[in-house]
Amino acid sequence: MTISFADSVIAEFEALSKDAARVQTETLRRILQENGEAEYLRNLGLGGRTDPGSFKSCVPLVTHSDLEPYIQRIVDGDDSPVLTGKPITSISLSSGTTQGKPKFLPFNDELLDSTIQIYRTSYAFRNREYPIANGKALQFIYGSKQVHTKGGLIATTATTNLFREEKFKNAMKEIQSQCCSPDEVIFGPDFHQSLYCHLLCGLIYSDEVQFVFSTFAHSIVHAFRTFEEIWEELCTDIRGGVLSSRITAPSIRAAFSKILSPNPILADSIHKKCMALSNWYGVIPALWPNAKYVYGIMTGSMEPYLNKLRHYAGSLPLMSADYGSSEGWIGSNVNPTLPPEVATFAVLPNIGYFEFIPLERPQGEELENDASIHYIESEPVGLTEVELGKEYEIVITNFAGLYRYRLGDVVKIAGFHNSTPELQFICRRSLLLTINIDKNTEKDLQLAVEDAGKLLAADKLEVVDFTSHVDCSTDPGHYVIFWELSSDASDEVLNSCCNCLDLAFVDAGYVGSRKVNSIGPLELRVLRRGTFQKILDHFLGLGAAVSQFKTPRFVGPTNNKVLQILCRNVIKSYFSTAYDR
Repeated sequence: MTISFADSVIAEFEALSKDAARVQTETLRRILQENGEAEYLRNLGLGGRTDPGSFKSCVPLVTHSDLEPYIQRIVDGDDSPVLTGKPITSISLSSGTTQGKPKFLPFNDELLDSTIQIYRTSYAFRNREYPIANGKALQFIYGSKQVHTKGGLIATTATTNLFREEKFKNAMKEIQSQCCSPDEVIFGPDFHQSLYCHLLCGLIYSDEVQFVFSTFAHSIVHAFRTFEEIWEELCTDIRGGVLSSRITAPSIRAAFSKILSPNPILADSIHKKCMALSNWYGVIPALWPNAKYVYGIMTGSMEPYLNKLRHYAGSLPLMSADYGSSEGWIGSNVNPTLPPEVATFAVLPNIGYFEFIPLERPQGEELENDASIHYIESEPVGLTEVELGKEYEIVITNFAGLYRYRLGDVVKIAGFHNSTPELQFICRRSLLLTINIDKNTEKDLQLAVEDAGKLLAADKLEVVDFTSHVDCSTDPGHYVIFWELSSDASDEVLNSCCNCLDLAFVDAGYVGSRKVNSIGPLELRVLRRGTFQKILDHFLGLGAAVSQFKTPRFVGPTNNKVLQILCRNVIKSYFSTAYDR
């Protein structure tokens, strides 16, 4: 991307953001014109109208469960205009779940185009602050398995849908974001082999690397924790020009035959630099001297990884990547100098139609954990009608068949870029269990406990009550499920229950993280009988009414008293072996 091109991207964004209200109206008109013949919209009685008033009066707010029957028809091969005027080209698998099942979401060319626009916009602003030269990016990115649905569509993660598109690859070259590693590594059959080879490619092209990237911060931390263990083997590969025997995938070995050649000078340089480091502080700038920053999603559940990431990055700035989801993109980070903890994202008003549900904290819950609050909701307002400092849930309407779709994210209005709001991510609504990219709700927890509880039936036992906790005091963090049982159970049965719980969380983000050990084995803690009565007594002592009391299904670190009650009453603990090799 030339300087003039970067300037033109910024100029385009400035024009869009100065006239955000008009752009929003025009974007909605385009969405409804292009998709007006879709069955879903026809049945709602819009009758060709495309104005915001008619749209809001005819089209209801929805969640994924409302659209699931329509999406399932597309997955199963219905090529009529179900949700969109043009056919859906592929399906994205969300890292979230709906009632224990993976979520399928439509993906089409318009989502690809909006991704490229988001990336170009944030890159232009980043490059203004931290200019980078022609080169490559050390990217820890991994393609997921691609399957064909009953209807013949490709179903895979949203990122894999991007990585496999030639248009996306060309756009990444244009903004100096070309990956060091060949496609054979990105789409390799084994995560551990791909990670090893990403690191090896990064070292081979070390002088060309301009920045370090992964979709999520935890992936970068995981990569460099791995590097601490294998760096000498990587040096051996570079010194002799022979790929390690740990790499068994034929496609990867064939790709490296064109990349890897003996380079003892580079190997010696890497070895010397690694030996000079103190506890691996600043390993990134030491080995990649031309890198300007470290980049990836660093907000929300990624924040616990920032201290370790800063340790590896040394003097290099950390920058949080753009704001979006499998459902679609929302905003770009146009303030790249802000630390990730306070990162904001300016909404691009032409990539979708956005509404915001005002959320008020009930009196007495002002200091509670955001994810556990039962907010008071008001009628949705438009993009340019939001108020500074207030919290909202985002509602998106896009070109891929989602209309007034509740995203489930709580955001705060941190400011405005011209007339478009800058959002600060606060939390996911209804999300209980999350460590990195995993997303599990109260319903997912309930289904997991129900599945595992069936193993108790043979011994005529039952789960009296249960709750959960995320333990990040271990590395990696892991889920903890607390059970109070009706009577004693054998170790054999409880070990089986623990494994069943672990496998019952089928969210793609959780399964993937467990397989690569970026989330540790689930822990089942069995409680003394009467423990949940003590928790009830605690809440009653705070003035709660028995008729309104609900056992907290998730106990966060801020709920210290309840966590103390639980931990003091643990009588047995079991760790899952479900993902052991």
